[in-house]
Amino acid sequence: MADGEGDPGVFTATALPGDPRLLPTVTSAFLGTRVFRDILHAAGVYSGAAGDTHRADVPSPLGLRMAAPGAHSPAESFTLDTWTGTFSHTIQCPGYTATQQLYAHHSLVHLMAFSITIRRLDGSTHPVTVQLRSLFVPQSRDLELTPGPDFQGAHYIYGQTLVPEVEGGPRPTVHMLWTPIPESLTLGGEERERRWEFLTAVAGSEEEAKRSYSAGLALAAAGSLHRSHVRAWAALRRGCSVQLDGPLALRQALQGCLYYLLSAVPPRDSPGAPFHGISPGGLSNGTRGEDYWGHVFWDQDTWMFPNILLLYPEAARAILQYRIRTLEGARRNAQEQGYEGAKFPWESAATGLEVCPEEIYGAQEIHVTGDVLMAFEQYYCTTQDQKLFQEDGGWELVEAVAQYWCSRMVWSEEEQLYHIRGVMPPDEYHSQVDNSAYTNAVARRSLNFAADMARDLLLPVPEEWEDRARKIKVPFDEERKYHPEYDGYSPGEPVKQADVVLLGFPLMHPMSAEVRRNDLEMYEPVTDPAGPAMTWSMFAVGWLELKELQRAWSQLEKCFSNITEPFKVWVENSDGSGAVNFLTGMGGFLQVILFGFTGFRITRSSLLFDPAFPEGITKLKISSVSYLGNKLEVTITREEIRMEVTETSWDPPASPLEAVLESGQRFPLWEGQSVSFPTAPGWIQRSPS
Repeated sequence: MADGEGDPGVFTATALPGDPRLLPTVTSAFLGTRVFRDILHAAGVYSGAAGDTHRADVPSPLGLRMAAPGAHSPAESFTLDTWTGTFSHTIQCPGYTATQQLYAHHSLVHLMAFSITIRRLDGSTHPVTVQLRSLFVPQSRDLELTPGPDFQGAHYIYGQTLVPEVEGGPRPTVHMLWTPIPESLTLGGEERERRWEFLTAVAGSEEEAKRSYSAGLALAAAGSLHRSHVRAWAALRRGCSVQLDGPLALRQALQGCLYYLLSAVPPRDSPGAPFHGISPGGLSNGTRGEDYWGHVFWDQDTWMFPNILLLYPEAARAILQYRIRTLEGARRNAQEQGYEGAKFPWESAATGLEVCPEEIYGAQEIHVTGDVLMAFEQYYCTTQDQKLFQEDGGWELVEAVAQYWCSRMVWSEEEQLYHIRGVMPPDEYHSQVDNSAYTNAVARRSLNFAADMARDLLLPVPEEWEDRARKIKVPFDEERKYHPEYDGYSPGEPVKQADVVLLGFPLMHPMSAEVRRNDLEMYEPVTDPAGPAMTWSMFAVGWLELKELQRAWSQLEKCFSNITEPFKVWVENSDGSGAVNFLTGMGGFLQVILFGFTGFRITRSSLLFDPAFPEGITKLKISSVSYLGNKLEVTITREEIRMEVTETSWDPPASPLEAVLESGQRFPLWEGQSVSFPTAPGWIQRSPS
């Protein structure tokens, strides 16, 4: 397979994968499709009641395929360019080439477009015709669609989803305009080259659909529609640039993960349009029966969020606002189970009510509520954005989660500790267990954060929160010096996925290096090799923490069996089953690079660093680490760490920073001034001056 002359961000093939699920996706914050597919999805547009709710299939005019009539097996190539956010298909025939380019416009998020260019390669003067084979029919099994009058040359349909998520609840509306697609295109005998543009605008209102379509038409008329998309996308890629010197396969995986994950987040200059969360397979997937129906899980908050927070805190804030917007549904979930506060659903769609089709997960896999709050904590520690909590509903969510955990605990007279009973831990091979180490540790962290947050906002701290945080049981085996997964866990029992190892990272539950090692040693051999893709990344982070570089690399290498060729689409399980375009696995992989190789850890008062590179990796450069209103370019080699503040925010004003090494050396970090020091552990903190 040729890979763009070794360019780690350009994936090219001469044939498509046999399984259409492995085709690349083109996605914006609001629209997504898989290439050559006859449906697309719009964010937040679900159809079906409760456990049947799924992303509504919107018919897509974008899924056509070019064909060269009369040409005998012409040379074809297919390219995903992650630097421009564009997929292209080229047919090379004697005398001409035909190229289709497809993209979801990054700044006009309600617009998707494709162009077809026919270019003559010789001096001939006969017409050249290319056929357009389309499966498009303006109908949907999920939407009641009505044709409307044409608008500026575009066809128009609109309608509502068939079944609301909640009885009597809203049924989202879809308005779609698209450029009519002929059966063929012809380059005239006198023409050397010609490009045709085809636009599709989809929005929740007629006004927005028309505004987006008109804006796209104006850009197309000026010849700058694709250029305007590339400019917006390239700015995002530059601002979130992560570059490695190391094996090509690792660099390709890195750029692929950044492409798919950044495609899912809102653009930097997006108006206050609500964000609808990120599902495990992204917006392009999630039709009924596929990729968990497009529901949002802890995958968003635990696996994807930390990367987005470090590189692009504005998008991280939008993810948290999705959780705030669904808080009322979470309150109802708690109430229906007989508890106080708010219980976030195992699977969430538009309302925050539980939409998991199988009751056991919604009832027992309650750690998700703590996972949601940990994302809020990481965000607050990194940004000190009090406005989110004081004015935008964040505090109400924090308080409701703390109330939930308090009501979910019971006091054990025998152990003189609080218990949480009858749960399913992240390891879904076990259910109805008592005192899941991960669940209880994340509950404790929720309560500690709620108490700290109350103090920062000058609010009274309920004594109950601190008392329960102090007295909750987190199982620990004193003899073997490790954390049993739950009460009664026997060493050697098979585990589905990363569970107890998450206590070390991301939970940073207090423990010695000996206990951290014992947890890794205990669970690594019994974790199912066919389990989900994000698991091995957390073992890799653990071994990097302990400077066991070879062991870390061997865990990270396991991820590669989940990355498919040629477009670096991840599958949830290495046998190809489960969710596809599995952003959760990509999120775990990125955390190895952004938190494992760097040693970055977000704490209340600082951003710790302690780099560790496996063999074959010599340099890591992150263009824009966001911390307390500063953007830092951080370059790490085995010998040296270099840091430079490249940008500071004005509103609110950024805190001046300094880097402090464990040896006690201090380095003020001023905007525009690069500082370097030998690679060693330390931290970045507010400068006391």
